[in-house]
Amino acid sequence: MSETLEQATTVVGGWSEFTSEIDEMAQLSFVEALSGLRGVVYSPVAVASQVIAGMNYQFFCNSKVVYPGAQNEPAMVYITKPVGEKAYITEIIRP
Repeated sequence: MSETLEQATTVVGGWSEFTSEIDEMAQLSFVEALSGLRGVVYSPVAVASQVIAGMNYQFFCNSKVVYPGAQNEPAMVYITKPVGEKAYITEIIRP
């Protein structure tokens, strides 16, 4: 889908569909928000976004506790990136 078409179909306040094509802005927000987080490694698989006064992101991730033999588990990582501010985690949901 072209960028212009995506912008035209994005509703302010509405969530986009999940996509495995994680754009640079979403990836940078993910890295920024999770910097300093220890004990679990989160690897994003797909992302949905919501335009607000900045951006909200929902990342579907593989998560793995940092210890030998740990198994991957699914996780949802919610991140907010206000305009002109650092991205931060608002919630992490793991089974």
